[in-house]
Amino acid sequence: MDQKVILTGIKPTGNPHLGNWVGAIRPTVELSRDPAKHGFYFIADYHALTGLKDAAELRDYTYQVAASWIALGLDPESVVFYRQSDVPEVFELSWILACFSPKGLMNRAHAYKAVVQKNQEAGEEDLDAGVNMGLYTYPILMAADILIMQSHWVPVGRDQQQHVEIARDLAQYFNRQYRAEVFTLPEALIDEKGAVIPGLDGRKMSKSYGNTIPIFTPPDQLRKLVFRIATDSSRPGEPKDPESSTIFQLYRLLAKPEDTEAFADEYRKGIAWKDAKEALYALLETTLSGPWARYQDLIAHPEELDRIFAQGAEKARDVASRTMREVRRAVGISH
Repeated sequence: MDQKVILTGIKPTGNPHLGNWVGAIRPTVELSRDPAKHGFYFIADYHALTGLKDAAELRDYTYQVAASWIALGLDPESVVFYRQSDVPEVFELSWILACFSPKGLMNRAHAYKAVVQKNQEAGEEDLDAGVNMGLYTYPILMAADILIMQSHWVPVGRDQQQHVEIARDLAQYFNRQYRAEVFTLPEALIDEKGAVIPGLDGRKMSKSYGNTIPIFTPPDQLRKLVFRIATDSSRPGEPKDPESSTIFQLYRLLAKPEDTEAFADEYRKGIAWKDAKEALYALLETTLSGPWARYQDLIAHPEELDRIFAQGAEKARDVASRTMREVRRAVGISH
């Protein structure tokens, strides 16, 4: 059976946190170990420019995301692991796809609509205030990322499903126009078991809320963050509902089923909040100690990450250049 191509990317817009790991990094690492799938994993550094304009931060975050992915189990020898910016064919294809993208399709993109709605609610006269063309055409660049590698499956959350659907639409427009199956039609791969990861304040863990737990924060800072998790006013000895506790929900994401059940029993017996937080911190420290050492080594040796990126870029460009030869031939630009 031919391998199915699976592709996923992460924007380097901050130090990855626990929600990123459980919701995105861990599932994609598990997928990378499936011998029936040919994996393409990339750092979407040009995508980050829609909001991140600090050059030093972009470089640092790119290394941090790459080091995190590898430290948490991604094997760059068994997948194609690369920086988006190292594959110029992606940006050539992005322009070609833009010529097949109806403006109405971009108007309906979620990210653009969210900014327009925010401006409406704020009473802005210009509904496009704060919209750069990178944000507006973001779905086209993402479609180029997906289509150039002839992706079959794209793991995404529900909020990103529309982007895969747009990529599929553009592939169909192109194939139909030139009466050729140039592009594979991608499908979104959505983890239906995925849960909302709670942050320190109980809301969804998000950088925009300032309630995250960075994966590779130093142990003393990690403990301080865990002890900031919001709890109710119940006292030691009073039974507590584990399902309503952020501490328990985070613990369950990392623990074995039997340990989770034992922890739930402690809640029903009235565990003190201090002890519950100590248990979560101990689990986090144990779980992340190995990845922490690997992460620190990679961050201390960025030349190793550059070597990995160069190796991945060579493999990625081999596939991308083959796709672009077919695209150019189809549109009539063939040298």
